[in-house]
Amino acid sequence: MYTEIKTFEDACKAINVEPTIIPDFSLFPESDRQAMIDHAKLVIIAKAINGDWVPDWKDWNQYKYYPWFEMGSPSGGGFSCHGYGHRDSDSGVGSRLCFETREQAKYAGKQFEDLYKSYFVKA
Repeated sequence: MYTEIKTFEDACKAINVEPTIIPDFSLFPESDRQAMIDHAKLVIIAKAINGDWVPDWKDWNQYKYYPWFEMGSPSGGGFSCHGYGHRDSDSGVGSRLCFETREQAKYAGKQFEDLYKSYFVKA
C-alpha cells in the first residue's frame, strides 16, 4: 500500500533499489545540484507509490494526477501542498511525477512536501 511509503528509503525498498542510486551531480552548478537530487528522489518515490501503473500519454481518457502547491505570496503564505490537480494527455506536468489517483497525488504532496519544495523553489 502506498501509504507505507513514508521516506525516500521506503520508496527505494518498495522498488528494490539502493538509496545510493542517486547519481553524482557535482559537474552541475552548485546552485542546481540539490534540485536535481530532489528530482531523482521524487521520480523514485512516484514510481514506488504508483506500483505497476504507468501513465499512457496517448490515452486522453486516462486521468493523471499530481500534487498542487501554493507557492506563497507577498503576505508570507509559504509553500504548502494545496491538494491535487489532474490532466489528460496535454499535461503540463512531467510524466514521471504524476500519479494514478488523486489520493496518491495528495499523499505524495503532503508526505514529501519538503522534498517538493526543495525541488521547485530555488533557495
